[in-house]
Amino acid sequence: MNQNTNEKLNRFINLLEEIFELDKADLDFGIYRIMNIRRKEIMKFLSEDLPKKVKETLTPFAQNTGEIKERIAAIEKQAAELGIEINASPKLAEEYARYKSQLASGTDLSSLETDVYSALYKFFSRYYDEGDFISKRRYKEGVYAIPYEGDEVKLYWANADQYYIKTTENFRDYTFIDNGKKVHFRLVDATTEKNNNKESDTKKREFMLYKETPERPELKTIEEVDGELVIRFVYDIPDDKKVNWYQANLAAISDAIAKQFKDWYHLLAPASSVKKETRTVLEKHLSAYVAKNTFDYFIHKDLRGFLTRELDFFIKSEVIHLDDIDTTDEKRADSYLAKVKAIKRVGKIIIDFLAQIEDFQKKLWLKKKFVVDTNWCITLDRVDEKFYPEIIENEAQIAEWREMYAIHEIEGNLTTVGYSEPLMIEFLRQNKNLVLDTRHFSADFKERLIASIDNLDEQTGGLLIHSENFQALYLLLEKYQRKIGCIYIDPPYNTKTSEILYKNGYKDSSWLSLISERIALADQLIPLGTIVTTAIDHAELYNLGKFLDEFYDSENRIAIVTVQHNPKGRNQAEFFSENTEYLLFYAKGKDQAAFNDVAIDEDVKETFTEQDEKGRFRWEPYIRARSSWSRENRPDNWYPIYVSKDLKVITSEYHEDYYEVYPITNTGEFSWKNIKPTFDELNKNGYFKAEIENGKIVIYHQYRENQVLKNLWIDKKYQSEFNGTNLLKDIFGESGLFSYPKSVYAVEDVIKLSAPPSGIILDYFAGSGTTGHAVLNLNREDGGNRKYILIEMGEYFHTVTLPRMKKVIYSADWKNGKPQNRNTGVSHIMKYITLESYEDTLSNIELDDDKHQLAMKLGDEYMIHYMFDYEAKESMLSLDAFNMPFSYKLKIIENNETKPKTVDLCETLNYLIGLSVIRQSATTWFKVVKLTEEEWKREGLYEGAVRLERDNSGEYGFKQIEGRLPDGRRALVIWRTITSDLIQSNAALDSYFTKYRINPADREFDVIYVNGDNNLENLRLDDENWKVQRIEPVFREKMFEEAE
Repeated sequence: MNQNTNEKLNRFINLLEEIFELDKADLDFGIYRIMNIRRKEIMKFLSEDLPKKVKETLTPFAQNTGEIKERIAAIEKQAAELGIEINASPKLAEEYARYKSQLASGTDLSSLETDVYSALYKFFSRYYDEGDFISKRRYKEGVYAIPYEGDEVKLYWANADQYYIKTTENFRDYTFIDNGKKVHFRLVDATTEKNNNKESDTKKREFMLYKETPERPELKTIEEVDGELVIRFVYDIPDDKKVNWYQANLAAISDAIAKQFKDWYHLLAPASSVKKETRTVLEKHLSAYVAKNTFDYFIHKDLRGFLTRELDFFIKSEVIHLDDIDTTDEKRADSYLAKVKAIKRVGKIIIDFLAQIEDFQKKLWLKKKFVVDTNWCITLDRVDEKFYPEIIENEAQIAEWREMYAIHEIEGNLTTVGYSEPLMIEFLRQNKNLVLDTRHFSADFKERLIASIDNLDEQTGGLLIHSENFQALYLLLEKYQRKIGCIYIDPPYNTKTSEILYKNGYKDSSWLSLISERIALADQLIPLGTIVTTAIDHAELYNLGKFLDEFYDSENRIAIVTVQHNPKGRNQAEFFSENTEYLLFYAKGKDQAAFNDVAIDEDVKETFTEQDEKGRFRWEPYIRARSSWSRENRPDNWYPIYVSKDLKVITSEYHEDYYEVYPITNTGEFSWKNIKPTFDELNKNGYFKAEIENGKIVIYHQYRENQVLKNLWIDKKYQSEFNGTNLLKDIFGESGLFSYPKSVYAVEDVIKLSAPPSGIILDYFAGSGTTGHAVLNLNREDGGNRKYILIEMGEYFHTVTLPRMKKVIYSADWKNGKPQNRNTGVSHIMKYITLESYEDTLSNIELDDDKHQLAMKLGDEYMIHYMFDYEAKESMLSLDAFNMPFSYKLKIIENNETKPKTVDLCETLNYLIGLSVIRQSATTWFKVVKLTEEEWKREGLYEGAVRLERDNSGEYGFKQIEGRLPDGRRALVIWRTITSDLIQSNAALDSYFTKYRINPADREFDVIYVNGDNNLENLRLDDENWKVQRIEPVFREKMFEEAE
């Protein structure tokens, strides 16, 4: 291999090392940690095995040009010795020309290898960019092939075939190893989401070293903990905007290491032995930390297909030249085609290997995530009073009530009990709107409380999910498919003040990937006829509109409504000051959709002065007195109406002693508004009334609350400053908690128009919780039974979204953070859950060394196609751990640290199978007592049968959940602990099932889910038809069915 070939090979290997993330061997988190486990084997394959495959392909077609070159050199030497030019000797000139021609027509191995490595480098570098495969901008026409199926207009974007992964919560604990020692960069009190991503040019958040405070003396800026170095940061808006915070952080940490932490001086050494690389180890990782916390990244949906298509296109357009093939020199043509074959063969191998890794990440991304935490917020009127003694003993709950509701300001009188310490049970009875949060109580209390509520899901009015919205929507698919009645979202606008995190200038493309995937997922949750509304401003209006036109079809676009949310505008505008936003209304099947009969403008609403159980209405004359509605023009609408003398009976049937009324006025004969059959159909439940006016009978009909809607909303109630920002300030008593909240009235009007009065409203960009607030307001106003699902991933979920909902449940009116009317609360149950994140999933992956050693004997095929999925299978879902379901643990990132945490398997399964819960028991613990031969024979049982006795220290725990599956089948789920003695464990299950069935008289279950092998079907009675399914295979199938 000559020097040029070697350089091209090394350049290509270095690129592959970067593409396979092998240049990050010192990183110990996420996909980097997983790749590093197999780094040695992968590096060997790339640097040794791949070049062999290139050589094997090219060798049969390469010529040995050594002898030709030697003869050319000899001729040149002979001419020089004779002191003549070669052309001066006809004989030498002829021979020299012949050998030169032979050399030109042939290709040696090194040249072919050089061409192959150059082409492969050119191809793969075209798409790879810092961990992602993106179609980078090229300055040449026709470089990329875009899929097109003949549509009239086609919307396409660079990341259309990739999953966009929000990383705001990613890498909170950045860990790397240097000199065998671990270093942690940890984020403290991150406010990234507090500002709703709405930075401005003058208010840019920066990573800054954490400053120690007296309030948190346990947190140090830099410290050594158990032999590991911990460096803490905050991500906030700095006071000094002129400082280069990256350089300031680097200097401060370097100084601290040099003076205080000298054992870590190796962090200040060069990160690379390459002379041009001057960065230190610390600098390299600090820059990576900031970058990974600032930019999002993508996972390709079909990397193999994408790169294979692009490789074929690349070869055809940039490698193959017809002139090189159309030649009489057969040998040269063969060697040329061998080069093409080598490029395609090696390119395909690399593509397959990359696709394995990308598909592995895609599987982890698409894996339905575990429910990590489940809690409930319940107003006291829904809580059985038997729990009140425990509640008044819970200082954490009472402290929250003092802070949130100012209950310490409630004074008693002759008839009511005021606040006291300790709190009295009567105080709870008299303050039924207080919201209990189960997170303040023990797991046992929470389970007993929830077990006391029948029709649990039916009674639950709201669900809050703390999770990345893609993952949350994915988990909701089974349970809520076609059950959502209305969708309203307010995604990030992607303006200068609200840019999403994007990569390499692909701002609009990244945004479209973010929005399109989530809209497509949410669409699976809605039935035909559902209305979907998206709030947006000018920055992405056209991209969003075009996408929605394609996704729903432009014929299903209802309207684009302009909302004047900020009439003052912004003073810094260069051309026009933006003071409007837009609501894009679309229907999933406009022919089956309709707005509710409501008026949203107050002046129109006030005209509907009457009200009944159906809602508001007004009385309007039934005659249509217009020339176009004359008797001659509308003969079918001309007929008599008969009215009894007391005006109480109105009919189209003739009655001799009734008034006969025709649509006649002083100006002529006209028509009724409906033809006679329609009149007869409407004439029920008091739809018509008759009155005597000026000696004549006048017929009136009910005109239900309605409005001709305009696509320009300029009412003051839509202004976000007064009914968004200031409203939030009134609720919390402080400003700056959340930037740019929507006017609650704008959202209310969207829901009024679009949502069924008992429907579920979904908002998967929940922000501060305006949608949930709007739902509660509407239910409070009209007695509706609307429900809501709010999804939010930001840290402000716990500081703004959830507290806001607790507050507006308790009271409708707030000022300075205090309720103004304690009698305006609503009776309510709200559940909130936290899901496992994608980063949590990566943290739990382990590769099985025993499997690896065995499988590696299969050779390259295994490594290229199967290694990661096969070796990580057990760590993705540990079914063996289902033997102890109440203590199933995952590594979860909490408070910026990764710790083992028990997750909620029971709740996770409910979502995976789509179970609508009717009731569930608390986990009950037992010890077993073996039955004597006399006892088990007397009871018709079997040898080894046991009796269960309640014992909180017992080793057998049981929990049962009853509900309905999406197809209507009634299901019973039994979770239990299984010991090493499987026979005794199943005997315990048999005893439990026989004694503790939910209702022995109600055995109409269609399916019973139980964890572990069991003999439960042996207990089925003759009149029962239920079937038993083991939880484990169902759990695995449902968790990975979309990801496979």
